[in-house]
Amino acid sequence: MSSGAIAGPDGGPRCPWGLSTEDYVAYHDTEWGRPVHGDDALFERLSLEAFQSGLSWITILRRREGFRAAFCGFEIAAVAEFGDADRERLLADAGIIRNRAKVDATLANARVLADWPAGELDGLIWSFAPDPDGRPAPRTLADVPAVTDESTALSKALKKRGLRFVGPTTAYALMQACGLVNDHLMDCVARGASGAPVSG
Repeated sequence: MSSGAIAGPDGGPRCPWGLSTEDYVAYHDTEWGRPVHGDDALFERLSLEAFQSGLSWITILRRREGFRAAFCGFEIAAVAEFGDADRERLLADAGIIRNRAKVDATLANARVLADWPAGELDGLIWSFAPDPDGRPAPRTLADVPAVTDESTALSKALKKRGLRFVGPTTAYALMQACGLVNDHLMDCVARGASGAPVSG
């Protein structure tokens, strides 16, 4: 596979990873790299990135609706009220990734975030968005980092506030997915569209 942008089904060049499955094409073209705001929406992305740790993102993407159903649409207030019965239900739910540590982290994170003022998670995460002009557009996948100074700082800030499963790599994946950085390759057709927001 080329490490530079390659032609998609419509002939337009795209990031190579975004062409491996139909699911990825839609996600790459309409979601990845576009700004996401809202505490619940960012809690969802943060939780899903944590579940993705050690797995392929396509595994999570194909189960996303299952995750949303299992976690009440990732409404922080609702998930914060989950008890032991909910935990056992989640660990038995084949529609999600039944990883005990990741389920426990998601529930614990919701309880922490439920005590934050509205908008605080959004404000905290976006405060680590780097200057969009501070790094040239990546030409190939080799130019896209896995961790940055900003993601390391964001990880530390989230951990300091009591959140779990938010290492620097997970934090950077969140930054990429939620539009804090634009890592679409220079020639990718989605790069110019990445400023359009995604609904929560």
